[in-house]
Amino acid sequence: MSLEENLDGVVARYEELQALVARHESPGSSDYTDKLKEISDLQPVVDSIQALRAARQERDEAKAMMDDPDSDAEMRELAEEEYYRLRDRCDALEHDVKMRLVPRDKDDEKNAILEVRAGTGGQEAALFAAELFRMYQRYASEQGWSVEVLSWQEADQGGAKEVSALVKGRGVFAKLKYESGVHRVQRVPQTESQGRIHTSAATVAVLPEAEDVDVEVEDKDLRIDTFRSQGAGGQHVNTTDSAVRITHLPTGVVVSCQDNKSQHKNRARAMQVLRARLYDMERQKVEQARADDRKSQIGSGDRSERIRTYNFPQGRVTDHRIGLTLYQLEKVMSGEGLDQVIDPLINEDQAAKLAELQ
Repeated sequence: MSLEENLDGVVARYEELQALVARHESPGSSDYTDKLKEISDLQPVVDSIQALRAARQERDEAKAMMDDPDSDAEMRELAEEEYYRLRDRCDALEHDVKMRLVPRDKDDEKNAILEVRAGTGGQEAALFAAELFRMYQRYASEQGWSVEVLSWQEADQGGAKEVSALVKGRGVFAKLKYESGVHRVQRVPQTESQGRIHTSAATVAVLPEAEDVDVEVEDKDLRIDTFRSQGAGGQHVNTTDSAVRITHLPTGVVVSCQDNKSQHKNRARAMQVLRARLYDMERQKVEQARADDRKSQIGSGDRSERIRTYNFPQGRVTDHRIGLTLYQLEKVMSGEGLDQVIDPLINEDQAAKLAELQ
């Protein structure tokens, strides 16, 4: 579909909605309210389209006057100045319209469940997973977000086997969703006596927080087990069965939480993560169908894809999706420089979506 066909479609839908609202039989109903909201959402887009088309008409009129051999030289000169001014204005307005037409992720403004898991590499992978999580904690602080740890499974010799947390704030998912995937680290472990560089990995999953209205979970589909919580090396052992493991039978998704001494709180946190995972599964199906028609996989959230390498000996961070390399590893790991990776990913994603409107 061409850009002009897209614009015509938006205007036609806007006019259709206005007509439907004008003759609606049940003002105040949910259908009526939904249509009003859609009109409100479309209004700024339609305003931009009208401004673009008005500017195009003025530009064409100036061009006709500029090319008119019967016009005197002074009028043609004025028309030429006006034409170039309007041409630039049309370019700017067209870009604005395209940006407004770019499909927006309805989950962008949601909070996010952040999960970091140690991958290949044994103890070094567990240490790296913990470092990645701390990077996100510091980044969240830079953004003015809050981070609530939901579960932390400590590795035997330090680090983390798995960490999950709820990140709250404005536009959390819009930025963190680009972090989903395999993160690889290359460095010399402290236990390596020969000074050899080892490669380890951790997996990051970023899930939009699901509300009750987003996903329905029935009690009959759940198996809930309780057990005694235990930390690494037998530490922090509870004397009551406060840890909770929830299995969603239809999908086989399993979530456990044992960080709190209250079984009730552990169950609530586990349900929070379960809802997010089930919602994300449905979201991934939609995203995959959309991605099948796109060359770019940025933002697809493919957890099996190696997305980034952190090379400590060279102080280098490379994002493989867009071929971006920064020699600012320390700044990125501190959270302060993570935007230098995320912002180019957002721009690339928007560019791919804009290309679809051509």
